[in-house]
Amino acid sequence: MTDQHLEDLDHDLEVATGTSGIDREAIFTAIMGTWPEQRALGRKVSATPDFWRDDSLSMAEHRERVLEQSHKLVAFGTPKLAFPESVGGGNNHGGNLAAFEQLTLADPSLQIKTGVQFGLFGSAIMHLGTEVHHKRWLPDVIEMRIPGAFAMTESGHGSNVAGLDTTATYDEATQEWVINTPFRNAWKDYLGNAAKHGIAAVVFAQLITKGVNHGVHAFYVPIRDDAGEFLPGVGGDDDAEKGGLNGIDNGRLHFDHVRIPRDYLLNRYGNVDEEGNYTSPIESPGRRFFVMTGTLVQGRVSLDGASTIAQQAALQIAVTYANQRRQFDNTKSGRETVLLDYGRHQRRLIPRIATAFAATFAHDELLREFDAVFSGKGDTPERRADLETLAAALKPLSTWQAMDTLQDTREACGGAGFLMENRIVGLHHDFDVYTTFEGDNTVLHQLVGKRLLDDFAAKFKGVDARGQARIVATQFAGKAFREIGLARLGGNVGDLGQSARSVGWLREPENQRGLLEARVEEAIAEIGMEIGKVAKASAEEQNAVFNANQSKLIDAARAYAELTQWDAFTRKLSDFAEGSETQRVMTWLRDLFGLRLIERDLQWYLLAGRLTAKRARLVTSYIDRLIVRLRPLAQDLVSSFGYTDAQLRAKIIEDDREEKRQEEANAYYEQLRASGEEPKDERDIYRMKRGSRR
Repeated sequence: MTDQHLEDLDHDLEVATGTSGIDREAIFTAIMGTWPEQRALGRKVSATPDFWRDDSLSMAEHRERVLEQSHKLVAFGTPKLAFPESVGGGNNHGGNLAAFEQLTLADPSLQIKTGVQFGLFGSAIMHLGTEVHHKRWLPDVIEMRIPGAFAMTESGHGSNVAGLDTTATYDEATQEWVINTPFRNAWKDYLGNAAKHGIAAVVFAQLITKGVNHGVHAFYVPIRDDAGEFLPGVGGDDDAEKGGLNGIDNGRLHFDHVRIPRDYLLNRYGNVDEEGNYTSPIESPGRRFFVMTGTLVQGRVSLDGASTIAQQAALQIAVTYANQRRQFDNTKSGRETVLLDYGRHQRRLIPRIATAFAATFAHDELLREFDAVFSGKGDTPERRADLETLAAALKPLSTWQAMDTLQDTREACGGAGFLMENRIVGLHHDFDVYTTFEGDNTVLHQLVGKRLLDDFAAKFKGVDARGQARIVATQFAGKAFREIGLARLGGNVGDLGQSARSVGWLREPENQRGLLEARVEEAIAEIGMEIGKVAKASAEEQNAVFNANQSKLIDAARAYAELTQWDAFTRKLSDFAEGSETQRVMTWLRDLFGLRLIERDLQWYLLAGRLTAKRARLVTSYIDRLIVRLRPLAQDLVSSFGYTDAQLRAKIIEDDREEKRQEEANAYYEQLRASGEEPKDERDIYRMKRGSRR
């Protein structure tokens, strides 16, 4: 590598406020992603007052408003997008979610309630049922004539779906299924539409026929009559007020030997004939279970998308406010300082902008993969498994990022940020549970970690522990030399004592990626080696070793998800005009995103020998330099998200009211000074007295 490539070519670059030269339209196009028309339609819904959240409503009133809005949404046409053309749908899976995610800015309760109706209840019928079920129920589901619940989670089983206790036992004499929750922990819990509005549910239960349990399957179960009363044998409770999303009637359901017809089994992957004989196109019970539950991955995909929108919206509010709000006259100029001119405020918000872009671009790739699989254009077992892994990686990361961003932006707006009228605190309340439903984040990342371990193990099949250690050592030594540059392998020599060259090294995308990749691969290799040592030990010993490495495994899964976002951001850079100011600025943002991750884990990189001490010190200083460069561009960048006042509905930034208040105050004091009637400041008098005594 030449000195030219090692140096930081932008070291002394200055960017003047208001003359950024970046192409906001190009950035907006990138934000809108692969389905811009459908995403624009969703934004139109979020800008329509009929769909807005009303914070003055009681919980009961909020629930009824969201139900009414769900019916109005049907008229808008977006719920039909993902369903088969045979029942009046659009068969557009990616476009459906692109539109659906935008409901976040109308009211997250509306997004989740319609997500339950169309994305869980309706989707389960579509993906787990057959043509008979589609024609029988889907037209009424799409039109909201059958509001439904998705009854998977139980009081005693959340993430452990295979361990559900609800049973569906086949009665050959009557050719009926008997649905039963044998004890309190088997009650279905936290179900949207269950407390009040749902008249049917897709119930997940252990399918039992001829004395054999064939595992968890899905059943269509009517739960209420036309008057809204529970049907015989069905009961339930209201979950009542929650920490957020109170426009959704979450509740519990229980079943006391409720009978349904044999063909109410959603039998795409498992069927029982009149005599009670079970058949399935998938022989392996384990694989059958994962294929069935994998068809419902779109919930995780949509939550990933909603989380990127929450980040964008909160940052557009907070940065706009920070560019108008002033506090403290630090320069004695007679004008107080704009909040975003404070270094700490920049450190708080500008890296979050980079994260929002990374999450957005990664989500668009996830959405494309989801569409390829579910449209059938790219539906292979391998690709479906990869989709499930990707969704399980990104949904936890983006929901955590959303919560962190909402907290930082709320604090950055001070007391104004705590007012419901300014949106951020309300989004924070509603998004809190996004980290839990559709799979608890920690559990999902454990699943990702196990997939990474499986991939690692596949490389060493048939190799003993000593051979594995030798291969791993060789692999990582070579990779370090080629891609990372360990201190003991020449890092100090390459720097030649020049900070600019060290910074230039950090800016090289292959070096950033190498560092981020190492954070995943070394952890997985270490865990794989530990588990390999007890491969022939008892189940108890194996579990003890796994448990000892569980936290490291989950950390590695998060690092994998972060690497996925970094990769997506890097690929997106090619969409911007080569060599343009816009591409350069977006590259700075990508660098900021990657280097912030490296800065967070500097201790690991140093202890692992992946960074020299000099390079480690320069990570933070270069991040600071990037933030200074990006500060004048911050407003253009968040404005490129493209949300209008009707979508954000944050009073602190509507009509530039904060800026107008600041200008009004400044004009008052300027006029007072010009009139000569400005009172003297006692502190100036005090300082003059002290000076005269000397």
